[in-house]
Amino acid sequence: MRLTGDPSTDKGELTGPNPVDRGKPGSKLHVLCDRQGLPLAVLVSAANTHDSHLLLPLLDAYAPIRSRRGRPRHRPDKLHADKAYDQPVLRREVRRRGIGVRIARKGIESSTRLGRHRWVVESCLSWLLRNRRLVRRYDRKAEHFQAFADLACALLSYRRWRKATN
Repeated sequence: MRLTGDPSTDKGELTGPNPVDRGKPGSKLHVLCDRQGLPLAVLVSAANTHDSHLLLPLLDAYAPIRSRRGRPRHRPDKLHADKAYDQPVLRREVRRRGIGVRIARKGIESSTRLGRHRWVVESCLSWLLRNRRLVRRYDRKAEHFQAFADLACALLSYRRWRKATN
């Protein structure tokens, strides 16, 4: 019996009933990564939030990449996504931003065609979830969990950079 506390915020901000884990409150990580699986941006949402709701905020969270010469790149060339993102509004907005769209269409294309690109995102998530702090959410504040996700991305990027330079 619960005596005090709001049930929606009892487990913390950005938690919701997990559709996979018997309705237990949980969070979901949304990742934007490059072709090699290096995370470019990560966002946290409630577990019951549909993936398509965070596509545009994820693209907005993408920081420009500086190179040795020339202007920093402010957007990727192409976006690969699965059928969960197949919505005309999202397609138009991504095209308006000057990004090529490669999203599997519901009922038309097989999801296996994007498999060669999708494994990169799944690998990136797997590398991020090697950090035990992200597997199970211990923090009630969403900002703290987001900070640990950002830290995990920075550590993953550093390890990949260090491995490439050795």
